[in-house]
Amino acid sequence: MKIINVDEDNADIRIDKYLIEELGYSRNKIQKLIESDKIAVNGKKIKNSYLVRVDDEITIEDDVEESIEIKPEKILLDIIYEDDDVIVVNKPSGMVVHPALGHYTGTLVNALLYHSPKLSGINGAGRPGIIHRIDKDTSGLLLVAKNDAAHIALAKSLKERHVKRHYIALVHGVIPHDHGTIDAPIGRDSFDRKKMGVTDINAKDAITYFSVLERLKDVTLIECQLETGRTHQIRLHMQYIGYPIVNDSVYCNKKTIGNFGQMLHAKTIGFAHPKTNKYMEFTVEPPAEFKKMVDYYR
Repeated sequence: MKIINVDEDNADIRIDKYLIEELGYSRNKIQKLIESDKIAVNGKKIKNSYLVRVDDEITIEDDVEESIEIKPEKILLDIIYEDDDVIVVNKPSGMVVHPALGHYTGTLVNALLYHSPKLSGINGAGRPGIIHRIDKDTSGLLLVAKNDAAHIALAKSLKERHVKRHYIALVHGVIPHDHGTIDAPIGRDSFDRKKMGVTDINAKDAITYFSVLERLKDVTLIECQLETGRTHQIRLHMQYIGYPIVNDSVYCNKKTIGNFGQMLHAKTIGFAHPKTNKYMEFTVEPPAEFKKMVDYYR
C-alpha cells in the first residue's frame, strides 16, 4: 500500500491527474484502481473528478507496480548545510526538484538519493525528503528532510508561516516606489491547469512583500519576502502588478534574453531546527549567470 499526503503546491488538481504525475501510472490504470475502490482519500471512496486538498491522505492499494523507478544519480550537489535531520541545498536553475511526467531523471531527488539514501518518506516514494519546492528555472535554497520526524516538524513550520524565505528577482519596468505589499489570492487558472492566476475562485490567500534594491535601464532588481508560499507566487504577483520577471516563459510575454531561465533566486531561508528548535539561517548569492544578466542591463 502507498500513502501520499498532498501539499499546498498540488491542491485543487483532479486526483487522476495528480496521481499520474506523482506515481507515473497511466490514466487507464488510475481509473481502474478508483473504480475497484483501490484508491481512497482520508479513508473514503472518491471519483476521478475529485479535487485533492491540502493534507489529504491518499492510500493506494496496488498489487502491480507500474510506477517509475527513481534511481540515485551521481549529480554534483551544492550542499550548504547537513546534519542527521536536515539538508539545505542550493538548487541550480534548470533542475527539476522531483521526478514527474516528462522528467524522470536528472532531478534534485535523483541527486539526493545518491548523496543520502535515507530521506523522509512522508510525501511518498516520488518525493523523498521534499518538504517544499521551487520551480525548475528558479535557483536557490531548499530544505530537505532526512527522516519523517524532521519532515513533520518542518512542514508544520512552513504551514504556520514560521519559515523565513527571501528571494532576489529582476523584473521588467522601473518600479517607482521603494517598498510594496501584494495581497492577492491565488488559484489554478481555469483554462490552463499548469498556470496559476489571481482569482477569488477556489483561491488561497497570498501575500508578497518586496523592496527595490536597484533601478536599472528598463528593469528593477528587487528582494521579495514570502508571507505565504503559493505555487508561482512571486512570478504571478509581479506580473499582476505590471512588473513581470525577466525571462519568465509563462507569466511574461517579453523576449527572452540569453540562455538563463527566469531571473528569480531563493536567496535566504531561516527555520527552527526540527530537533533542537535552534533558529538557523542560510544565505547564498545568485549564480554567475544571474549576475551577468544584471550586468547586461547595467
